[in-house]
Amino acid sequence: MTECNQQIFEFQALGSRKVQADFNGGYLSSDGGALLLRQVDGAYGLCERLAECFSDTRDADLVEHELPVMLRQRISGLALGYEDINDHERLRLDPLLAMVCGRADVLGAQRQREQDKGKALAGKSTLNRLELSAQQTDGRYKKIAAHPGKIAALLLELGVQAIPRKSACIVLDFDATDDPVHGDQEGKFFHGYYGHYCYLPLYCFCGDIPMWAQLRSSDRDASDGTLEALQQIVAAIRQRFGKHRPIVVRGDSGFCREALMAWIESQENLHYCFGLARNRRLEAMLEPAWERVALRVKQDVSGQGSAREFIELRYRTRQSWSRRRRVVAKAEIIGDKFNPRFIVTDLSGREKWAPGLAQFGDGRALYEKFYCARGDMENRIKEQQLDLFADRTSTAYLASNQLRLWFSSFAYLLLGRLRAVALRGTRLAQATVGTIRLGLLKIAAQLTVSVRRIYVRMCSACPMQDVFAQAHARLRALSP
Repeated sequence: MTECNQQIFEFQALGSRKVQADFNGGYLSSDGGALLLRQVDGAYGLCERLAECFSDTRDADLVEHELPVMLRQRISGLALGYEDINDHERLRLDPLLAMVCGRADVLGAQRQREQDKGKALAGKSTLNRLELSAQQTDGRYKKIAAHPGKIAALLLELGVQAIPRKSACIVLDFDATDDPVHGDQEGKFFHGYYGHYCYLPLYCFCGDIPMWAQLRSSDRDASDGTLEALQQIVAAIRQRFGKHRPIVVRGDSGFCREALMAWIESQENLHYCFGLARNRRLEAMLEPAWERVALRVKQDVSGQGSAREFIELRYRTRQSWSRRRRVVAKAEIIGDKFNPRFIVTDLSGREKWAPGLAQFGDGRALYEKFYCARGDMENRIKEQQLDLFADRTSTAYLASNQLRLWFSSFAYLLLGRLRAVALRGTRLAQATVGTIRLGLLKIAAQLTVSVRRIYVRMCSACPMQDVFAQAHARLRALSP
């Protein structure tokens, strides 16, 4: 057979000039902006602290991949858009990613086995063992063990630390969503509302800050576990902000449950605003409002054919509720369609902290400016699932899938700190994490490695150079 040693590749000419290519470009990476992720992680110690939530009983003399390095590799990989651990079979060759992860031997020249030379980072099998550490069954063969309670507590602690100190009112958004399962997995159940087999994770965000991410089987009520989660979240917030800072819990009708509302009502400076599912009694209470709204639609000369009115009710269910509660009802007609909506709350608008906040002024403002704003939290869930692959829960075990969900949450927290601290005031200040990744992290870069330094030359045509420079300056100010 003829051996092919072609070094230069010829392509179609451009005018009078030849077009040629080779593989002699040196150490190149498409993730030059990942240097910013390293600065964020270094400033907050995220992965170092996460490593403390694991037990590592490996023989230190034989360890090539330290636990913090592996955690940075997995979480940075998610932030950079690599959803699967199979991607790391080629990413382990990237010296820039090795540097971002804190690997001193960025070229992998000091690996023990000859076949691993040049591969600075862990491969898919090593990372798979890390993810399966949550499913601990045998300490003899599984040397790394994840501690779920510590990981959940760390996510909550870091989330509370990220809440702005001057927040006049802290709003906690709870929501559940579907996470389709992939085959015969532990905790597999069919969900009638979503129409497929799925998990039912519970999320809590404070603005764009993840506070809680709990993977659950779907054979339960959407609010299951919310009270226990809220109790931990409120305790952590009180520890930092004190008992006088108002907290409002917001959610759709799936969280309108007696146990949750009763506990919130028993707490000082803790309130709720939940959607309320319609029923015949509530719709009957709206009848007078429908007549007025229909008359306004009929008299409307603009031709829009829509009108709405808000009324306030005192309502109690026949069996499930322990007391009468304030309900804000919306009677709306759009064309020929009736659109009734209800929310229930213990907010009166007369709280000592409320007068300066327009969204709590009256029932209409409470619905339009406060309750409807919870839709932004659904965008946060979409970001985490679509951009950070929180729904890539395809291992056989529920515990290891929970660990994957946490990795995605920590990746979101990492990018969230980058957005809130380093990108404040820039054109990426309100961008999604996917847009930040494409604009700021996916920068072509060339590495030169010497004894004295690692020099990274990034693409001269990068359109985000000014944003990168500002982000770098702010993150350098945070670094110890």
